[in-house]
Amino acid sequence: MKVLNYEGEVKGLNPEKEENIATETMNEEAAQAAHNHTEDIPAADNATAESSEGNTSSSEGAVEDAELAKAKAEAEEYQQRFLRAQADFDNFRRRTLKEKEDLAKYASAKLVTELLPVLDNFERALATEQAASEAESFIKGVDMIFRQLGQVLEQEGVKPMEAVGQPFNPEFHQAVMTVETDEFEEGTVVEELQKGYLLKDKVLRPAMVKVSG
Repeated sequence: MKVLNYEGEVKGLNPEKEENIATETMNEEAAQAAHNHTEDIPAADNATAESSEGNTSSSEGAVEDAELAKAKAEAEEYQQRFLRAQADFDNFRRRTLKEKEDLAKYASAKLVTELLPVLDNFERALATEQAASEAESFIKGVDMIFRQLGQVLEQEGVKPMEAVGQPFNPEFHQAVMTVETDEFEEGTVVEELQKGYLLKDKVLRPAMVKVSG
């Protein structure tokens, strides 16, 4: 009969058989341990694989988020560029349209400006007192020409400024001197030395004036 002590040793057999049985027992235990170790390896490998897959998924998700954020930023930049380009084009179109309108509106400015001295001379001639009666018909003829010329200029949008009694404005008046007077407040046009003219809403020539000081 085989009797094992608590350490797994076989008692009651001859030494050779005891050695064989002990060897078999050790082999079985080693095989079992190897088997258990082999079973543990796939579990560890699976855990490692799952961890690796999780890390890979997280990395891919982070990359996708970064690419999406970059795409959104680029789209926003392109939109802002488009809006700025559109605004610049609208401004250019309005500016070009205004320049075209001004060109048509003030096309006669150069010719009219050259005619103003002629108008001035007519006005001065009519203001001169003519004592000789024989000059009366001549004066009437000059007056008629003066009025006709004024009408032609008026049809082109030319009109004289009202200067006397107006506050001095450097956009409309050219001050040639200042005078002391109690009749007008300081900084008021007291006398017009040469008429100023407007072409529609544009100053064609400022009035030459005296200003109260």
